[in-house]
Amino acid sequence: MVMTNDGTPINPQSSTSTSTSEPRVNFAKVAPKAFKALISFDAAAREGLEPSLVELVQIRSSQLNHCAYCLHMHTTDARKAGESEERLHMVAVWREARHFFTDREQAALDLTESVTLIDRGGVPDGVYARAAAHFDEAELGHLLTLVLAINTWNRIAITGAKTAGTDERNS
Repeated sequence: MVMTNDGTPINPQSSTSTSTSEPRVNFAKVAPKAFKALISFDAAAREGLEPSLVELVQIRSSQLNHCAYCLHMHTTDARKAGESEERLHMVAVWREARHFFTDREQAALDLTESVTLIDRGGVPDGVYARAAAHFDEAELGHLLTLVLAINTWNRIAITGAKTAGTDERNS
């Protein structure tokens, strides 16, 4: 079960299904300048952060946003980078499986949840302080930028009804 920072269960919303036979906007084609700017934003966000941490953050945000397209993409990328199946299975329940993740990774996952679920009380001071204790100021800026970027990508993929298991980066 997916939980918020305060332990409230997140229920998948059946009304958010993106199954459609209708064509949807292709962001890369109709807004190429914005698409390229987002790619640059995403690339800049990753600077100075460990690749494994980047994937964990992207996976967790994609889980929370119910973005199957991005979740598949980032679990695949994490596997290719050497991430273990065991840890990948534990991302959704990291609070109950803390021993699989470093303190730094836990702080990043906690911040990811607070920013992704910003409408549920913002980013609590304790969450921010914990992240600030594990990341220097520049790293924290990049981590926050990464969370903002993946949340944007999730919304683009969901709105565009992208199909999980396809990877348009290769087309």
